[in-house]
Formats: sequence, C-alpha cells, structure tokens
Amino acid sequence: MPAINGRVVAVGIPGASAIAPVGTFLPGSPINSNPVLAAFNQPGRVCDPTRILVGSRSNFGAPKANPDQAAGSFLSIDPGSAGLVVPGRFAASGGQASALAGAVQLYSAQSPDWHNGIYTPTAVTADQTAVANPLGMSINNAFGRFWPANAPYGLDGPGSSSIADPDGRPLNNALNPSTGGVYFDDVTGRTPAQIVPGAISRAAAGTALIGRSPDGSGRAVFAVVVADGSVVQEHTVKALDGIAPPRTVHPLVHRSWGDARGHRGQVSLPRLGVVMSYAPELVLYVSQPFDDSIKVIKLTVGGPQGNEVFLPGGLRTIRSSTFDQPVDLAPVRIETTHPDRASNTTLQPGSDFYVCNRGNDTIVRMRQDGSIVGVRRVRLGRHSLGVARLNGIATSTDGSRIWLTYVGALPGSDDDQGGVLELPAF
Repeated sequence: MPAINGRVVAVGIPGASAIAPVGTFLPGSPINSNPVLAAFNQPGRVCDPTRILVGSRSNFGAPKANPDQAAGSFLSIDPGSAGLVVPGRFAASGGQASALAGAVQLYSAQSPDWHNGIYTPTAVTADQTAVANPLGMSINNAFGRFWPANAPYGLDGPGSSSIADPDGRPLNNALNPSTGGVYFDDVTGRTPAQIVPGAISRAAAGTALIGRSPDGSGRAVFAVVVADGSVVQEHTVKALDGIAPPRTVHPLVHRSWGDARGHRGQVSLPRLGVVMSYAPELVLYVSQPFDDSIKVIKLTVGGPQGNEVFLPGGLRTIRSSTFDQPVDLAPVRIETTHPDRASNTTLQPGSDFYVCNRGNDTIVRMRQDGSIVGVRRVRLGRHSLGVARLNGIATSTDGSRIWLTYVGALPGSDDDQGGVLELPAF
C-alpha cells in the first residue's frame, strides 16, 4: 500500500477528535457583516480563516460549568506551526486564553464562560455550554456560525448540539428564546409538536450543514447523527425534529474502540463522520466505524403542510475491503462559494471524499458512487504511527492539505494524549 508522509503540527491534545478548517465566511453572513463578530476573524485571532479548530476531551485548566458532565473544548490552532506542545493548563485563567505566542487559543469549553444562559437566560438549556466532550463540528460559512456536536454524558447519556458565535458562546440574539443556542436531549423539540419525532437522547456523534430550511424561512438546518443511530434536524428558529429513527445508522452506544480491534491508545470515545452532497440531490454520507461501511441517506422534503422538513428518501450502504473502522469523512473539495451550502462538511458538486480509517491508520479517497480512487497508509517519515490511532480528518479549503487528529503516543514521543498531523492531499 502506498504511504503518505505527514508532519506533526501539535501534540498534547487529550482525546483529539473532530477537526475543521475555520474557512472564510461569505459576504452577507452574520460573521462577515457584523463588525463585532468579524473582529474575531482578523489575522491571528481565534477565528482567523486560516486556522483549524480541534476538539478535545480536556478543558485545559478551565473550570467545569457542569460538574456532572465531561470536560471538553475546541482549540483554535495555527496549522502553519510545527511540533507545538499544547500546555495542559494554559486556559486556567478563563476565557479564550492563548498560548505559544497565539499559535494555540481556546475557542470554547465546558466552562462557565460559555453558558447558553449568558445570552439567552430564558432558554430551557440555559445551564448547558456550547461545547462538552465534542465529537463533531460543522461550520456554516455560507450564512451562519459554528455548530459543535457533543457527548457531555458519554455515548449512552443525552447529547447536545449548539450554534456558537465566534466568542465561543451559544448564539447571541437567538430567535428562539426557549432553545437559545443549545439543543439538548428531548427538551428542545419543535413546539407545540414535532413534525417528525426525534431527540438527542444519546451523544451527538457527528453533524453536517444541510442548508436553508425548505419552509421558506431562509433559516439554517443541520443534520445531527445520534449515537443510537438516529438522525435529527435542527432548525435555527423551529428547534428540533427527527429525520430517521434509531438504528438507521449503525449505533455507537455501548461500544468502545477496545471492542473492535483491541488497539492501545484508547483515550477517546468512538465517533463518526458526516458529509453532505447537494447536487444533483441531497445526500448524507455517514461513516459506520463498527460496521466497516458508510450509510448513504438520500433526503427529500415534506410535511403535513407541504415543504416543512427534511425526510429520508432512500437508504443504501457502501462497503469496501479498504474500510477498517472508518471514523471520519471529509470532502476532497470543500464547497466554499455557494451562498446556501458553504461548509467544511459540504462536497462541491462531483467531489470525491476521504475516509479516515482508525483501525489501520489509512486514508481512502472514494467517489460518491462508492468506487475507490486510492488508498494511502499514513506514516511519519520511515515510521508507522505505532500505537497511535487516527481519529479525525479535515481538508484545507484550497484542497491542497489534509489534517488528521490522532490519539495515543506517536513513536518516540513522550506524549500519549493526542495531536494533529498534516499531510499533502492526494
């Protein structure tokens, strides 16, 4: 199998998980047009378009907001750096702390600075934070904000998903005062009644922007894959409805990486990847790490009053001998210009996508019809990754680079937590 050589961007990131390029927010989007929000996008700031966001199970010293929940954060990292050693408690002072001359910054964490109630005190989820043990991240570069997916109580407990501003806090000036910027468990469903039953009753394991709602409101809708295998949709104003029932996707509940292959370096929860294709039809691709496959979910629109919500229009499964615990997916070419679709989780029309295999530390490039373009084994120079295991994948907005998260210790490294690698696209 051909090898592809990476370089180490950063180490010292416990449970390094979801990874995403911040990217450029399009003209007319809130983060582009609002001077207060746009200030966070300036060079060197936490949401500089050239930076990457990296999920972790650590608060990096910041106090917990909710003691009964897992810690967790997103770091903002300068990917042009090399060999960064993230200090374990650099965020103990609170807020969007910075370390290593700004190369590492805290975007958001499970800490009091990021309560939903700061901006929306009336929300039923006022005590929830934007981030808590994050497993996914989809960014609405078209007309919105950052959307993390979280496992605050592990895979088997209730999950959360949020809309976060550049300051890392759940949505300011939320149009739904009951939800604010955090969807949680079964308390933030559409009122007075859901069109399609659904809840984040287990961990939110992955997420992707679908686009504007079919109801004509122009509001954003995201798909969230829940650890029980269900899929829900989150409307910025009308809150949460279901899309597909439990076990539509192969479930993650009651699973651990040790159940699958017995690898060492098991310091993170199982997660999965989600990407969206919008042309010629709406299709969700969801990795199934414990089934060595990818679930393909075609979406249509409907509802009692017409075009109100997204509905499943057909299912199929992609299988390949090249899959070995496919933990994450990423577009080969990210959609960066479409005013309704631009996102790190959206494929340009006709784009292939990458499949990140945790089981054997390989990357598969695959066409949307399931045919294989190429497979590469990730290495560091002449060395394999040893006991370290890949745990996430993202591509740069220009398509030239791949970023990977990993957990465990790299060969010759004293750090056994996790980190970020960079390698050329193929």
